[in-house]
Amino acid sequence: MKSALSRGILVLHRYTGVLVGVLMTVWCLSGFVMMYQEMPGVTEEEALASLAPVDLSAPLALDALPFADTDEIGGFRIDMLEGRPVLRLGGGRGGRGGGRRGGGGPAGNFDLISGTELAELTPQQLADVARRFAAAKGITPAAELRPVLMQEQDQWTLQAFRSAQPLYRVDLGDAADTVVYVSAASGSVAMDTNRNERILAWLGAIPHWLYPTVLRQDGELWSQIVIWTSVIGTFLTITGLYVGIGRISRRKGRISPYKGLWYWHHMVGLVFGILTMTWVFSGLMTMSPWGLLEGPPNSYRQDIAGKATWADVRGFIEQAGHQGLPDGTAQLRPAVLGGRLHVLAHAPAADPLRLGADARPAPLQRAEVDAALANALGSMPRGETELFTGEDAYHYGFKDRQAQPAYRVMLQDDQQTRIYLNAATGEVGRVVDDAARQSRWLRNGLHSLDFIPGRPLWDVITIVLLIGVTLVCATGAWMSFRRVGRDVKMLRRRLRRKLSGDPPRRAPVARPEQQA
Repeated sequence: MKSALSRGILVLHRYTGVLVGVLMTVWCLSGFVMMYQEMPGVTEEEALASLAPVDLSAPLALDALPFADTDEIGGFRIDMLEGRPVLRLGGGRGGRGGGRRGGGGPAGNFDLISGTELAELTPQQLADVARRFAAAKGITPAAELRPVLMQEQDQWTLQAFRSAQPLYRVDLGDAADTVVYVSAASGSVAMDTNRNERILAWLGAIPHWLYPTVLRQDGELWSQIVIWTSVIGTFLTITGLYVGIGRISRRKGRISPYKGLWYWHHMVGLVFGILTMTWVFSGLMTMSPWGLLEGPPNSYRQDIAGKATWADVRGFIEQAGHQGLPDGTAQLRPAVLGGRLHVLAHAPAADPLRLGADARPAPLQRAEVDAALANALGSMPRGETELFTGEDAYHYGFKDRQAQPAYRVMLQDDQQTRIYLNAATGEVGRVVDDAARQSRWLRNGLHSLDFIPGRPLWDVITIVLLIGVTLVCATGAWMSFRRVGRDVKMLRRRLRRKLSGDPPRRAPVARPEQQA
């Protein structure tokens, strides 16, 4: 019975390897690239560097804006476009606002000098935006730029295409073959890529995420394919571990009964098999299949921050017009804490500066944090609020990102929730409940190995482990195809003999390496 079960699992392992063995090898190889190059995108630093300093000193038509003083204002940005300050409400880098967003709050892009919604940019204005972006990156574009309206999404605008409509592509004509995508609704650069980034994306992120346009443009189909190939890959590694451990031999001082490639697959599988399983399983967890890692919602983040109204935002804009802004301020963004509006002045290559309602610098005080927590949490038992300048399992740096000092408070609720507030801005950075803990370990920890402290230690360990897992997947895929090929040939011979009436031949006894 045990022999029959083992044989059945071996056959399942072999044929599952045909289904996803090559894909898992591609996941491994693309993982090497993704250690150092992810999908192209506009970084915050690139966006800030391309903006002119914010100037609110001109007469502003704030009364003409279509907001009531009591309107709640969520995320907003103020920056310059074509020499005029623009208020952007309702999220990201592009797209039309439509007046009000789904939650009822104001949305859109508004010219603060005219008090009207931003008109769609002309081709010349789009070219000017692209030219400024290029200059900020040290790129010399062609003398004449021709923005082209995107009629459908391409490989690089899968995320931005709908939100940034109408979206234009601008080829800069430089030696690096840089392409910039600009939203005509907002005047923001939604994406930029160059030749090297595109090549590396095709070697890294696109195969790793199964991200070709033809598949990713159908979100539900893409999600199901990633989930089920990951499920099959997890099953493949589990059956491989079962077979590999069961075939450990102690005869004649040999660990494995196999020879040649079969021997090496057995050995590297025993060493790296569990890691192979955890990597493909954690990849599955990144998709949060069937609601896994999605805990019940909590409102701690919203309760601690509170709400700001248009009256608050308007008052700040008026004060900033009178007082001026810190030198180099390229963009203004809100940082609401305890229902009080503060604004972050962002400048290129600098930490954001926190401003009060009077537009003057207002460094965060411990008393503000305590008051906001007391107002939001009431009598809920909690530990002391501590200024935390180090790292822990849930507040940490990774690769080139450094952990920022934070105020940390540990609640004594049913999930032992941890809350981290940025010590410079007062923004709630992370709320760690049960679902967040599971996600941190089953998704980020197992997949990125981000618990390994610092570089180059992380690079060395990850590369060594990834080489081992690549060998497991590549040798297994090759063996599966070879063995299945032999099975197909044998079935064809048997079928021909049966059709010709020849008596069946007795099958030879398979050597251990042929049973793999």
